[in-house]
Amino acid sequence: MKLVFLLLSFIFVLFTFCEKPMKENYVEIKRANFQVEHNGRQVDLFTLKNSKGMTVQLTNYGGKVVSILVPDNNGVLGDVCLGYESAQDYFDGAASLGATIGRYANRIAGGEFELNGKKYTLFKNNGPNTIHGGKEGFRFKVWDARRIDDSAVELSYLSPDGEEGFPGELLLKVVYSVTGENEFRLDYTATTSKPTVINFTNHAFFNLAGEGNGDVLDHLLWVNADKFTPTDETAIPTG
Repeated sequence: MKLVFLLLSFIFVLFTFCEKPMKENYVEIKRANFQVEHNGRQVDLFTLKNSKGMTVQLTNYGGKVVSILVPDNNGVLGDVCLGYESAQDYFDGAASLGATIGRYANRIAGGEFELNGKKYTLFKNNGPNTIHGGKEGFRFKVWDARRIDDSAVELSYLSPDGEEGFPGELLLKVVYSVTGENEFRLDYTATTSKPTVINFTNHAFFNLAGEGNGDVLDHLLWVNADKFTPTDETAIPTG
């Protein structure tokens, strides 16, 4: 009997109220720079658009978001997501940049966990801990892709039972889409053949002034929360 995990959709982008006007000086990302083979599988670049000019580009290598072009208050397009310009740059660069993370985003203390009385040992790739799915997590995989329409694409990855030490065969599907309200959505659905642990996210890096237009040190972030979780020196929650 399969366990079904329906994860809430995340609305990542509502950037029409950026404080600084953005210059239309973004770098054009070319599909040809992504159409290569990697580990025997085809990598590609996908472009999503809405009727208002918002454009999102992503690659099926690691489910990574490459660029997000959105209009500012004056209607000028700018790229608010940091990304590389070719597949090779992603192979050589920061593995988590723009990636969809799995099976387990963030850290698992001590590189092990217990589930239903059984202990599972994982690869430790962050000091004493396991981070972002282990040594070869989903950010390093070439995902299957299915175009839905001009504004949406579905990426999927089938993780075999025991991959990186995690139990159960797991099929993850992520629908990337842009809406008519200039929203960028990621909708996650996963099924497994055994009880397991999962924690998915996307690891995009944003600059609301536009990529290349300074740093983010003057950005203001509001977190609607009454409490936070303290962590130890290895970023594990203290409880």
